[in-house]
Formats: sequence, structure tokens, C-alpha cells
Amino acid sequence: MDIQLLSGQQIAPWIDALADLRIRVFREFPYLYDGSREYEAQYLSTYLRSPDSLCVLVQDQGQVVGASTALPLADETDEFKQPFVEQGWDCERIFYCAESVVLPEWRGKGLGVRFFAEREGHARRLGRFDWSAFCAVQRPADHPRRPADYQPLDTFWARRGYQHHPELATVYHWRDLDEVEDSAKPMSFWLKELV
Repeated sequence: MDIQLLSGQQIAPWIDALADLRIRVFREFPYLYDGSREYEAQYLSTYLRSPDSLCVLVQDQGQVVGASTALPLADETDEFKQPFVEQGWDCERIFYCAESVVLPEWRGKGLGVRFFAEREGHARRLGRFDWSAFCAVQRPADHPRRPADYQPLDTFWARRGYQHHPELATVYHWRDLDEVEDSAKPMSFWLKELV
């Protein structure tokens, strides 16, 4: 596997490949996301506009098989910042670790650990962040599309030093695979102190 670290406009040539990867992986539970390239290009443009963003891009024989993104929370949209503002957090001191997506056949090879290490290392090198944060969708345990063998990632995140902060809750909207319109999805944040 070949791993590249890209920032800001360096991500631009990879937008289509990242969009395709995100759409494919996010169709799985718990996201069940019925995405489009147009929306993904708009979403990913936030990372192009932030010179301090990061994309950890993983290729195998020229194919993009995994990626993880991050940027200063202050560079995110107001929607992402709102829960922190409401709870009195300083968004300038938080580095936001967005999504990590890996195709199924490349999972279990340590990429999840590497993604967290690279994003936290990037935040530390920037030198102005006290916290690393990410957001996770909250699906009910009895969700009808939950696979019988589904294992939540809470333990993995806790081993990386993250703690769940349910008071930092929000709602994002997208269309599930079996829906005709976008619907509200409850989300909450996990945080780790960068020491």
C-alpha cells in the first residue's frame, strides 16, 4: 500500500476518487448513506479551502482503497461547530478528525490506527490545538438494518484515548438507502486531549 499525506489544494485531484470511496463505504451500516458525487464534491471542498486540512490517502496498485480526512474545527461549517459553541468550547483549539473510510478487503491491516496517528500528529505539528474530536452516528441497537455481526467501534476509539461526550450532540441530515428524502440522524462527538 502507498500512503500519501495531502493538505488543502493538494487534495483537489483526488476529489472524484474520494467521493466514490465515501459513497461506497458509507452505504454500509451504521451510515446507510445514499450519496451522490455532487454532494460529496461540495462537502470535500471544505478541505480544499483549508490550508491546514489533511487527507491520508491510501492506494494499492493505483486504486484508492482508503482515506481519512481532518481539519481545524474553526475551518468547518457552522453546522459542525454549533454543538461546541453552545457548550462553551473554543473551536480554535479543536482539531476535527472527520471520516475514515476503507474498502472491506483492506480492513484489519492497521489503517484505522494509522489514520488516527497521522491526524493527531498533523494537529500537534500545527501547534495550536488542545483537543482532537470526531463525530459518530447514533443508531438504535434494534435498527432493522443492523447486521447481526455488527461491532460498534466504541472500544477501538476508547483505546485511542477518546472519550464520548454525549452532551456534544447534534443532528445531521442525509438520505438512507431505503428513504426517498433526507431525514435527521442523531450524532455525538468523541474527544481526546492532545498532550
